Amino acid sequence: MYTERLSLKPNEYEKSIARASELLRNGGVVAVPTETVYGLAASAYCEDAVKKVFKAKGRPQDNPLIVHIADMDMLFEIAEDIPENALICAEKFWPGPFTMVLKRTDIIPSGVSAGLDTVAVRMPSDPVCRDIIRKSGIPLAAPSANLSGKPSPTEPSHVLCDLDGKIDAVVISGSCDVGVESTVVSFTGGTPSLLRPGGVTLEQLREILPDITVDSAVLSEPEKGAKVASPGMKYKHYAPKADTYLVEADGEKYAEFVNGRNNGVAICFTEDSDTVKVKKIVYGSRQNEATLAHSVFDALREADALGAETVYVHAPSKTGVGLAVYNRLIRAAAFRVIKL
Repeated sequence: MYTERLSLKPNEYEKSIARASELLRNGGVVAVPTETVYGLAASAYCEDAVKKVFKAKGRPQDNPLIVHIADMDMLFEIAEDIPENALICAEKFWPGPFTMVLKRTDIIPSGVSAGLDTVAVRMPSDPVCRDIIRKSGIPLAAPSANLSGKPSPTEPSHVLCDLDGKIDAVVISGSCDVGVESTVVSFTGGTPSLLRPGGVTLEQLREILPDITVDSAVLSEPEKGAKVASPGMKYKHYAPKADTYLVEADGEKYAEFVNGRNNGVAICFTEDSDTVKVKKIVYGSRQNEATLAHSVFDALREADALGAETVYVHAPSKTGVGLAVYNRLIRAAAFRVIKL
């Protein structure tokens, strides 16, 4: 299969949006930019198209997808019995990196939701993504546009590295702003529950949902055989080829630890740069967790490019956007955490 490159240069924008939309309406699979990571999109109404997404990624069939919409009319087509607090969150956080798990209508095939009676839905803020949804006239089921288990793609080059020749097209846009997948909250169990942290923080959610709970899978591995309502909960994810360890330590202890292991690569903070003497990748500032989110997947992919056999990542805090970064990293490390 030839994977088309759809340029967004000013003189090609409309043509590329139209071509992406045509492919999607006809059951194709297209990698599209969002503000979080690149998504591998297919019509949420077409089970055969959704199966192509699972096949291209090598994604387990019991891992649900998120459906992306362009307006509230689409929400009411695919979800029902929507609680008031969910609508308040939609007003506050949409368009943006926020996903709600709601009761699905019959228009959504069960394969999109891994056989559950729910649907995960969000309205992305990326204007290119929303233009494609509007032009196609259909909501798009879209997990991250990478091979299952590998670091998520935040650049079109990442998508092509993993999926060139396996999908119909890639929309060539810039770097994703947020850099980690959306926050996911379930509204189906009475009390709202945070299933996956992201760009909308737990602290922001508590301002609207003071009784929100945090699913145990946010910071630990779910029990084997457990059904999950959100992507990013169940499996080892986001991992480079190297054996990866998450290191919880202050700057001095982290530097001492990695400097004693000259066979590995350190993925560290800007603040560590002068004291870490082994081969290193700087992924942002401890004082600005948004920089960590923006660069964490790039850093994991860079470790592969360096041929690293072992990676030691300096763990962020578990507050604010740091919680989202920590959540991704413990899965990249297969839950191997070193506490100093």
